[in-house]
Amino acid sequence: MSFIAVNPATEIVLGEYPLHSDAELEARLSGAAEAFRTWRALPIPERARLMVGAAELLEGELPVVAELLTSEMGKSFNAARGEVAKCAMTMRYFAEHAASFLAPETIPTSASRSGVRFEPLGPILAIMPWNFPLWQVIRFAAPTLMAGNVVLIKHAPNVPGSAAFIEELFVRAGFPAGVVTNLFIDVERVERVIADDRVTGVTITGSERAGRAVAEAAGRHLKKCVLELGGSDAFIVAAHADMDRAVPAAVTARVQNNGQACIASKRFIVVAERAEEFIRRFSAAMAEVPVGDPMDPETVMGPLVSASQRELLAAQVSESVAAGATIAAQSGDGRQSGYYFPATVLLDVPAGSRAAREELFGPVAVVHVVEDLAAAIARANDTPWGLGGSIWSEDDAEIDAAIEGLDVGVVFANAVVASMPELPFGGTKNSGYGRELSGYGLREFTNVKSYFVA
Repeated sequence: MSFIAVNPATEIVLGEYPLHSDAELEARLSGAAEAFRTWRALPIPERARLMVGAAELLEGELPVVAELLTSEMGKSFNAARGEVAKCAMTMRYFAEHAASFLAPETIPTSASRSGVRFEPLGPILAIMPWNFPLWQVIRFAAPTLMAGNVVLIKHAPNVPGSAAFIEELFVRAGFPAGVVTNLFIDVERVERVIADDRVTGVTITGSERAGRAVAEAAGRHLKKCVLELGGSDAFIVAAHADMDRAVPAAVTARVQNNGQACIASKRFIVVAERAEEFIRRFSAAMAEVPVGDPMDPETVMGPLVSASQRELLAAQVSESVAAGATIAAQSGDGRQSGYYFPATVLLDVPAGSRAAREELFGPVAVVHVVEDLAAAIARANDTPWGLGGSIWSEDDAEIDAAIEGLDVGVVFANAVVASMPELPFGGTKNSGYGRELSGYGLREFTNVKSYFVA
């Protein structure tokens, strides 16, 4: 059995990657456990030196790596370049700040000395998605490695070239063998890896269904788990929104990464007094989104990742329209091959329809009109997910009301929601638990060890 990479823009097979045998899997798990014993003892400045070296390799090979990402999952080449650059920047960030994030903390007690230390746990399994083939891995791996852990990567089966490249990158940067290990394994063997005594934690970025399965397996074996799952983020247009800023940002928020991002805005909630202008301008802009060859520098939006993803999204839209929703705008695509889907705006979406109750993982925007900001916040919270959300307003009171009122892990005001190394990233409710990035994310897979000297 093999993982097969297919270019979603051309439907051409890029390559086949054989799965690891049980013997190969055992060797890789043993190698990771052995590597941990030496990696954890390596001083943080030495870890940082190697991490910066890996960042320099990425920067030096940026166009080549970007083309790999584009060819395997269809994101525009410009977006892929940005993803690679962001990864290198994040690696440098944690190389610079890990020592301060991991510094022991003194806590005054009745002891002569007391406090906490942050110590690594061991090999951590990362189950990664296809939509950001490099960024999703690096945003976990950079802080986790700097904390002194080693990482096992079970990447998505449709981006095997990216998975192989990541392991190779760290080897070429001088990381000891086993510190970063790629696992070409099927879903059936994932729980076996989670259960293995040598594996001390697991993180997953993926669907709610996959997250539940991983959390269940981790719970059975008492392993630390971080879940970054789906989302249906709200983009709130308040009474004092600047439409010249909000409308272009709304388009970017919906079609970024071809609409396939957990933090892409999916529900656009507009107060009634601004609804006519927003819908008119947003619909016109969505209809003009440049769709085409993702390697073309003029292309903003390429294809969906697979035929099955396109079929799912088409069914969600068509069934919602049959239930009463209306299509306010659609872009063209003009493509004879590839898994393309037009940028689409839906209005009057019935509460029970698929577009209202499911995550739309593609460039389809649902617009809701509400009475006021309080109703907008209530509508935004009326979802099983709680990943991120944004508020568009020039009024501080409206911004603060959204920051306080939204039941999410991340709130942005007058900016498209994004992840960045400085701020913790993660969600609430069915969007998961735990945090990535920042000092909080770096310490997720550490033993917070208290000490007390009488």
